[in-house]
Amino acid sequence: MTGGGFATQGGGRRYEGRITPFVVITCLVAALGGLLFGYDLGISGGVTSMEMFLKKFFPSVYHKQHDETIHESQYCKFDSEMLTLFTSSLYLAALVASFFASIVTRVFGRKVSMVSGGFAFLVGAILNGAASNIVMLIIGRLLLGVGVGFANQSVPVYLSEMAPANVRGALNIGFQMAITIGILVANLVNYGTAKIDGGWGWRVSLALAVVPAVMMTVGSVFLPDTPNSILERGQPDRARDMLKKIRGTSNVEEEFQDLHDASEAAKKVDHPWRNILQPRYRPQLVCCILIPFFQQLTGINVIMFYAPVLFKTIGFGDDASLMSAVITGIVNVVATIVSIYSVDRFGRRILFLEGGIQMMICQIAVGGLIGKKFGVDGTGVLSKFDADFILFLICAYVAAFAWSWGPLGWLIPSEICPLEIRSAGQAINVSVNMLFTFIIAQVFLAMLCHMKFGLFFFFAGFVIIMTTFIAFFIPETRNVPIEEMNRVWKAHWFWGKYIPDDAVIGRLYEMQAEPKDPYNFNLQQTLRL
Repeated sequence: MTGGGFATQGGGRRYEGRITPFVVITCLVAALGGLLFGYDLGISGGVTSMEMFLKKFFPSVYHKQHDETIHESQYCKFDSEMLTLFTSSLYLAALVASFFASIVTRVFGRKVSMVSGGFAFLVGAILNGAASNIVMLIIGRLLLGVGVGFANQSVPVYLSEMAPANVRGALNIGFQMAITIGILVANLVNYGTAKIDGGWGWRVSLALAVVPAVMMTVGSVFLPDTPNSILERGQPDRARDMLKKIRGTSNVEEEFQDLHDASEAAKKVDHPWRNILQPRYRPQLVCCILIPFFQQLTGINVIMFYAPVLFKTIGFGDDASLMSAVITGIVNVVATIVSIYSVDRFGRRILFLEGGIQMMICQIAVGGLIGKKFGVDGTGVLSKFDADFILFLICAYVAAFAWSWGPLGWLIPSEICPLEIRSAGQAINVSVNMLFTFIIAQVFLAMLCHMKFGLFFFFAGFVIIMTTFIAFFIPETRNVPIEEMNRVWKAHWFWGKYIPDDAVIGRLYEMQAEPKDPYNFNLQQTLRL
């Protein structure tokens, strides 16, 4: 330990304090917001593969599958703009809601934003479960989207602000962990409700979304606000008391002073949206746009949205397709646990790079095997071994995403923005994510129909591009306090030219560079304060 109550580690200082039960519990409750997103991701694909749901709301798709006089490629059996609109409308609503959520998050605090999101999702779930026509169904989806937009805007920021720097990655990934659990639970629910006699199981699947909505809404009511948010609203004494509580020590002056300095700097910014366009925030702006863009172009939502549909398309039976979705859901959860364990030990970059390489290999292998065995016209037949091997490759792909781009796509944008642009940066992150989630959801079935197995090659190409981007343009942020993040950008070979010296707040503390870390070895030479 050095003077002032912090230790040097990984290019940044670690403030005095410990991981208190209070901060762990609050972060776990906040992370429940991920259940909303995850449950919907998992439930929509299973529901759209249920025959009675299709017969009631999308009869054209139902007849296309059962009318023997219609000779159409297996790849095109589910191609319907209205069917994809059912899935994608949620993400369009989330895109719009994220901009309003950024204002609520900044003015009223992260807690109010989470409560608002949970309530909107609750109403949407009730409407979907009781839907009697397509209009009612879509309105319910739009309200679910409002809930997702507010939750995705506020929860990652809340987690990053509450967590100590040395475990920020693990606690923030609690959000992604909740998403994966939501997906798995949804897949299990779909597997069970598909067997309900009378064909009304889809109503149960959609209506059970009220459970995560109630958990988040009620849980958020009892959450404290973050010290950053309290300071942002001009209550320094209350913010200091909250910081002492979540750190489990009364010696928080070093960290509080950095938070206070950042808050004062943020108050001088009247227009965070205009401010984020300044050159000094270029690294944050680029990352808040490209990381969520790339996250969607991994192709993961092809699996998460339409896993049962996709598995049925390539020859799995009804039960087998739903069970295969459950298997990928289990892999998703387990691999996310790997990320929680690894992200603060080995860093963000190694997970990004390894995950990208593994995803690319799996996608090329899946595309090649489907193309060889299933054929261009979709009339081929997969043997049991072929189907099992494809399922294995998809599981390996899901695992790679779950310990890399899945959690880190939310973690990095939430931890790199200084307070004065944090709400705007997170709104950009969420809105770009939702925009391309909407686009992928809307066009996937048409792309599958026209590109066939080449779709996997398409996404593999983007994985190569995004992995290259990480290798050259994303520095390691492990163990760096949020308010010191500009030090990392200043030391970067490319981004350093955008960061003025006065953007690096505080004194230059002595730092011990990690071996072979190209982003920290010259930090003291780069910064002259």
